[in-house]
Amino acid sequence: MSELTRVLRPGGTMAVTVPRCGPEFVNWALSDEYHNVPGGHVRIYRYRQLTGRLEGAGLRVVGSHHAHGLHAPYWWLRCLVGTTNDHHPAVAAYHRLLVWDIEKAPVVTRTADRILNPVVGKSLVVYCRKPQSVASGSGPARPGVHHLPARSTRPTRAAAKEVVA
Repeated sequence: MSELTRVLRPGGTMAVTVPRCGPEFVNWALSDEYHNVPGGHVRIYRYRQLTGRLEGAGLRVVGSHHAHGLHAPYWWLRCLVGTTNDHHPAVAAYHRLLVWDIEKAPVVTRTADRILNPVVGKSLVVYCRKPQSVASGSGPARPGVHHLPARSTRPTRAAAKEVVA
């Protein structure tokens, strides 16, 4: 976390996104394969753990939200049929739905995602600022959380062809 603080310019803002505990625990319960992938999710933080570490590194947490509510059921399905079974009809159909959502952003899937995010959003997104005068690793800048307006966390069109966790 201190490296994040070091590379962020004073006054700069960053978004840190990590897998959310609840949906990940469901994946783990459904499949041993899911969490035994080289290079997979190494650390999963609860909100207070993550924000505590970020603040301890000198950043000020200014907002947070959950994202990728449509993606959690996709991964649960993959865990049920085999994480490498990309050709299963249900997995392939759900993948097409996710690509359509990412590329076209139709109202129906955007609405579903907004409804699902607080409940099963696969990602925890935390926004931080580096104070103008705080050096890397010098402790919390200011206790408390101040929420920013919701931001779009939709991946770019280039990323649409390969849905990743």
